[in-house]
Amino acid sequence: MKNLKSIVNKFPKANILVIGDLILDEYIWGSVDRISPEAPVPVVWAKKKTYVPGGAANVANNIRSLDAKVCLVGVIGKDEHKEILLSELRKRKIITRGIFTEAKRHTTVKTRIVAGHQQVVRVDWEHTDSLAKELNQKILKFIRSSLNDFDAVIIEDYGKGVINIDLLEELIQLAHMHKKIITVDPKEEHFQYYHGVTSITPNRKELENAIRNLKIKDTTNRFKMNTDKLFTDKDIDLAANEIMKYLDLESLLVTLGEHGMRIFDKNNRITHIPTVAQEVFDVSGAGDTVIACFTLALSCGATKLEAAHIANFAAGIVVGKVGTAVTNRKELLARIK
Repeated sequence: MKNLKSIVNKFPKANILVIGDLILDEYIWGSVDRISPEAPVPVVWAKKKTYVPGGAANVANNIRSLDAKVCLVGVIGKDEHKEILLSELRKRKIITRGIFTEAKRHTTVKTRIVAGHQQVVRVDWEHTDSLAKELNQKILKFIRSSLNDFDAVIIEDYGKGVINIDLLEELIQLAHMHKKIITVDPKEEHFQYYHGVTSITPNRKELENAIRNLKIKDTTNRFKMNTDKLFTDKDIDLAANEIMKYLDLESLLVTLGEHGMRIFDKNNRITHIPTVAQEVFDVSGAGDTVIACFTLALSCGATKLEAAHIANFAAGIVVGKVGTAVTNRKELLARIK
């Protein structure tokens, strides 16, 4: 625990580059006291509206709230939500010089209507087409010119088009060339894009679906599960090891919800870390917290196992909060104690 606290206290020295799909999370807060006469749905009496950065922007928000420096790379539309998102990022002192505007796309917005502590409905506005080649090149030009300023790179793939094979091929090469840690919060349909990154942080469902989608050849002659059925814990371990080999990873951290997480490394070690969550109100954004803390810790000299423990403590804090939430160093150090 002393080592973990020492690592967390180094966070302010870190500088992280986050690349991915930027989302504006909009919350409409209210209460319900009747059902609509027009349809069998609740009528929400709206009382206030709030905004928080989501997607890759939430990863950056997590990093900044832990006192590290962070720069965002992504794409937003030329619309009213662009200014709201940029304003929310600047309030948090998140560097936005890697954000590009594309008039043909609109800013991704997820609107959640919440009555009391219960989410009633969510409305998404988004584009999912891959970026045009010209926009890819603008992003890569920015990364080439600034990569040496950063200790690590996080790829946050929400499947909205920013993370595509053309961008990643050069980005991963650049990270290797500059000896940078590069981690991925993956999209299950894109696992084949992530060859050669340092680590990925899928949840259990993403890992299961990736195995089904990739149909990875069994190199151990032990991976005989029927992928039409639910995965057992043993299946999860075998699947993670196969993906480690397939993608040539240094480690893989799989989050298991109420069952905590498991960290796999190149030495075939598997370590199960039980959850430390004291109560669970909302799991939205917990994966963003995990990759933010895991990568921050690695950039501050933590081992993969130490970084996983720190990420587990941080996730245990944010799931006890309502909405897309973050933690800070004071909370994290207190929970580690």
